[in-house]
Amino acid sequence: MTHNPVRPWRNIDRRKSRQIMVGNVPVGGDAPISVQTMTNTDSSDVAATVAQIQRAAEAGADIVRVSTPDQAATKALKEITRESPVPIVADIHFHYKRAIEAAEAGAACLRINPGNIGDEKRVAEVIRAAKDHGCSIRIGVNAGSLEKHLLEKYGEPCPDAMVESGLDHIRILQDHDFHEFKISVKASDVFMAAAAYQQLAEATDAPIHLGITEAGGLMSGTIKSAIGLGNLLWMGIGDTLRVSLSADPVEEVKVGFEILKSLGLRHRGVNIISCPSCARQGFDVIKTVEVLEKRLEHIKTPMSLSIIGCVVNGPGEALMTDVGFTGGGAGSGMVYMAGAQSHKMSNDQMVDHIVELVEKRAAEIDAETAPQAAE
Repeated sequence: MTHNPVRPWRNIDRRKSRQIMVGNVPVGGDAPISVQTMTNTDSSDVAATVAQIQRAAEAGADIVRVSTPDQAATKALKEITRESPVPIVADIHFHYKRAIEAAEAGAACLRINPGNIGDEKRVAEVIRAAKDHGCSIRIGVNAGSLEKHLLEKYGEPCPDAMVESGLDHIRILQDHDFHEFKISVKASDVFMAAAAYQQLAEATDAPIHLGITEAGGLMSGTIKSAIGLGNLLWMGIGDTLRVSLSADPVEEVKVGFEILKSLGLRHRGVNIISCPSCARQGFDVIKTVEVLEKRLEHIKTPMSLSIIGCVVNGPGEALMTDVGFTGGGAGSGMVYMAGAQSHKMSNDQMVDHIVELVEKRAAEIDAETAPQAAE
């Protein structure tokens, strides 16, 4: 639960789930909601794949998934897992032997698709490999690849069919005394996905991996994911997530964190509060925010910055942020520190000055929190 006694309307009661480990990352229970992405390089190209994983990790990814469609990919996975700074999930479809090879190669988790992994005998072999090599498993149900018998039973992909698929495979894992698993029920339709996840959350205590699959491009996919994932997270559902975008994996990580930050569920980096700008603005707000977002990407410390074009809302927003700048007249504006007016600064020097102030404040916050982390 996020606990805010002063503003109780901000509290989110997280669903109670079991905790598993994906490598060294805890998923479920009271662990922070982890952010995932997936590489889109040729998985047999070790250098390209590792480079993309590293960029994703620098952006904040806790876990990265790598597709393993053939033996060349699983062979490369051994080196990829060795060089990766974060746990690797091997993405398995159709060929159960790829899952066994991925476990042997050091994958932290095996993602299997109930719609195409094969019968229970094949799943049992995957479970044996997971046990032997300390892997967890994700049961990854997709509306677009449900089992034939479920499509015949329900007539079309629907929440009931997706949840039934997932629960059937939970039973298989549990029957083989395997409990280190999480589960997802993804659809590109926001309504279907949300309904399936709500139903799933009531049917199992397994950690839940959230996602709106095949959400679209950067703009449309971000909006669709924010609506679907945001509502589920607000209800307390979800232990780990991936935002699926037809875009650079780094963008998926950024969007995932922004969704979590907007709900107060994760805090990483600078949260910029800025106005949309209008004729009252004392400086070019849009350009300034665009530059600051780039200049402050290296800051990992959770903190807030308000960039407001005029005095209508600027002073009020600055009260709630670590650093603030409000546009004024005569080519300058007011700098705020911890909600209080500090000093004036010319518009042409403001960006460099704000970056300096944010870096300084981040260092102070890190120094303040270091003793607590050491206890």
